[in-house]
Amino acid sequence: MCTVCGCGDGEVKIEGGAHAHRHVHADGTVHEHGHAHDHEHAHSHDGEIADAHGHPHTHADGTTHVHEHVHHGEHAHAHGHDHDHHHHGDLDYGSGPARAHVPGMSQARMVQIERDILSKNDGYAAKNRAWFDEHGVFALNLVSSPGSGKTTLLVKTIEALQARLAIAVVEGDQQTTNDAERIRATGAPALQINTGKGCHLDAHMVGHAMERLQPADGSLFLIENVGNLVCPAAFDLGEQHKVAILSVTEGEDKPLKYPDMFAAADVMLLNKCDLLPYLQFDADLAEANARRVNPKLTVFRVSATSGEGMADWLAWIEAGVAGQRARLADNVAALKARIADLERQLAAK
Repeated sequence: MCTVCGCGDGEVKIEGGAHAHRHVHADGTVHEHGHAHDHEHAHSHDGEIADAHGHPHTHADGTTHVHEHVHHGEHAHAHGHDHDHHHHGDLDYGSGPARAHVPGMSQARMVQIERDILSKNDGYAAKNRAWFDEHGVFALNLVSSPGSGKTTLLVKTIEALQARLAIAVVEGDQQTTNDAERIRATGAPALQINTGKGCHLDAHMVGHAMERLQPADGSLFLIENVGNLVCPAAFDLGEQHKVAILSVTEGEDKPLKYPDMFAAADVMLLNKCDLLPYLQFDADLAEANARRVNPKLTVFRVSATSGEGMADWLAWIEAGVAGQRARLADNVAALKARIADLERQLAAK
């Protein structure tokens, strides 16, 4: 996963940023993006990257590889590999405690790095979620593999709801502003985040986007994550729900191949259902596989193109927005009652 292997080290660019700024986190990750520092997400830039060097090692099959890697202050380290070699010759690199493999790094070290990274991310996510709740904003994090139809689905969703709801959108891609431009064509405000080599959005990026977009109280906030069924599963963005989109042009076994994503999601949209008559795709099996991973999953079968099933999806969103608005109203009412109580106490003195 990118929490340990370093594939998230890249340039992050948020549209219209004040200035480019490069910094290194304590965990060794490097980011470069434009931002201002006068907000609650201001953070320190302390940290150093330990010296990296090439190091050869030989696998059991006799192949030799040279990897650039960091010792993290520990010059001595083991290069043993606890690979699970099944009788039929398959390899399982996700069988250890870290459920991942990085050449030259122990499972224990990977677990520690992942905990450190996710702990920092979870702190930012908690701030995002508190802000959403305080302002009655219903936030959804849409995740899928590339080509599932996320952006088209978002466009159709916005077009159907924008007369009744204020909507703001964050778009995540490694490069280009194509998707943000498609969203802005609907009239909804959208902000593009380019992650460079990074394969997911994180809560810190979304926090900056929130500050820029300033979503209205009681509104809908949609986050289209980078197309990837692996890494976004690990990163809480502060959303109320993670929505996994699976298209019928993919395999029915996707939920079994990428279980972390479907386990982390609350909702699955089975998209492009208008194509089912032309494909050898078993929608019932796909849904059953998803429920094997996550029995609590809410599933909608939709087609953004034909409109099939969209009414149920839209009704679910509107119910979520109404729930957030009700919580906001309850909070305001409780605050007013508290103020009135304090005023009575002061008057009695």
